[in-house]
Formats: sequence, C-alpha cells, structure tokens
Amino acid sequence: MLINCVAYQEGKKLSDIPVEDISDYIERPGCFVWVALRDATPEELAVMQEEFGLHELAIEDALRGQQRPKIEEYGDSLFVVMQTVERSGDELTVGEVHIFVGVNYVLSVRRQVQNGFLGVRARAEREPALLSKGSSFVLYALMDAVVDRYFPVVDLLEQELEMIEERIFIQGAQRGNIQRLYELKRKLLPLRHAVAPLTEAVGKLHGGRVPAFCADTQEYFRDVHDHLFRVSASLDTIRDTISTAIQVSLSMAAIDEGEVNKRLAAWAAIFAVFTAFAGVWGMNFKIMPELNWEYGYPAAIGIMVSVCGYLYYRFRKSGWL
Repeated sequence: MLINCVAYQEGKKLSDIPVEDISDYIERPGCFVWVALRDATPEELAVMQEEFGLHELAIEDALRGQQRPKIEEYGDSLFVVMQTVERSGDELTVGEVHIFVGVNYVLSVRRQVQNGFLGVRARAEREPALLSKGSSFVLYALMDAVVDRYFPVVDLLEQELEMIEERIFIQGAQRGNIQRLYELKRKLLPLRHAVAPLTEAVGKLHGGRVPAFCADTQEYFRDVHDHLFRVSASLDTIRDTISTAIQVSLSMAAIDEGEVNKRLAAWAAIFAVFTAFAGVWGMNFKIMPELNWEYGYPAAIGIMVSVCGYLYYRFRKSGWL
C-alpha cells in the first residue's frame, strides 16, 4: 500500500507526486523523492524497481522478508534491513523495515509494523536545513526512529525483571520465578537479534570508507551507533541478571528442599526410637527382663517418650524442626 510519495528540493517539500512521475523528479538537480510503502505487493515493488532502478537482489530480499538486519551496497545505492520490536499486550511483535537509498531517492517498505513513520517525515520537514542534506538524512531519521523504539521495550524488560527479583527470596515462589525468568529470557531474544547485527552494520556508515552520499551525515549515523551500543549494553546486563537470578532461584529451591529433608529426617529419627524400643520389647521370647514386672509397660512408654522428647529438643535447638 502506498502511504505517500513526496518530492523535495533543497530541504523543502515540493509536492506529493504520482508514482509515474518519480523518474522525472529524481533527474532534477538537488531534488530527491521519498516514498513510503506498507506491506508492499510484488507489483508495487516492481513499479518502484523500474522507477528507481533498484537492484533485483535487493527487491528479492524485500519480497521474501524475514531478513537479518543488514546494510548492503549496490553500486551507488544502499539496501538497509531493520527489525522493529513492539509491545503487543504481554508479548513482543517483530516487524521489518526495508529501506532503499540512493543519491536522490529514499524508498521505505514496512511489514508487520504497528506504528508508522509519519512522525519521522513531519520531523524532517520541520528541519529543512538538515533535510537539505538529502536522502542520507532521511535514512538517518528512519534508523533513529527504529532504534529509539527499542528503549521503551528495554525499560519494559527491566521493570519485569525487577518485579521478579523482588520475589526471589519469597519462600515457595521459586518455581514460578524460574518460569517467569525463562519467559523473560525468551522475550529478550528478538530484541538481541534485532540490535546485534544492526550495531555492526551501522558502523559502515561512519568512519573509514562510507558511501559518497553519506559523507556529510557521518556524525548522525555515529549517534545511531551509540544508541544501539547503549541498547546492546542494557540487553547484556539484563541477560546476565537473568542468569544470576535463575541460579539464585535454583539455590533457594535447593535450600528449601534441604529444609524439608532435614525436617523429614528429624521426624524419622524420632519415630525410629519408638520403632526400636517396640521392636526389642515386642520380641516373642518366653523369658525376658521386666516381662512380668507390674510397671514394665508404663516404664517402657516413659523411656520412649523421654528419649523422643530429648531428640525433639535437640533437633529444635539445632534448627531442624
């Protein structure tokens, strides 16, 4: 679906133009065209390929989808793949943004992205001095918008982790904590898969050899790279904290199990006294000491109760009961 198709010259909007006039406008000096598509069909991409002269391999990747974040050069143009990670209820949904960039054009194609980029276009149009830098500034603005959307997701994951950490030392909550920690770790993976490759790829746009039309905007891409590095560092911290929390939860579960085993062992020792004495005095011999003694039964019960009481006292004092 075509969202908009706009021509710009020297940082100012000329007008919305029909798709068939794109090739005419991109031939004008100092003019570039910015087109935005959503869930583009093969037919729409074929038209764009013809108007912009896009490389067939880039078009193939855009049609196929499910690409790893990357930045590829095709002659004097770039093909950028980014993944968006957005919150949908308690789950995170992953979308894709494909950007074709040349000296005088920008084509963005988004798939399964909940929030569009109309705000990016409005922001760029409010800064004609920066927009006059051309297509490279538009590429920066789109990349910056995608990266900035990672921060709320990171904050959400950190808040969820803090809530779980507050329950770690609650007795009996270990099983639920471990389950929630693994679910949080699962949520972390899509964001890591989106950030890690993109961090490496953005490094191609600042420092060293960069595409010619990006030479004037290297500092902006360095800013994007810095934001990605911050997100990556936060994700590493969350991952390490999750691993530590899982180990602590497992240790707490083992401690609780050990406490239960100690109690069971203590009670088993106490009842073993009854079993031992009853076993000895319950043997069927005709001649046994105290067998015919008048106070034999109360004495036996008293001895058993006394020994068990002493064991209970010792176990209680040592913290086993």
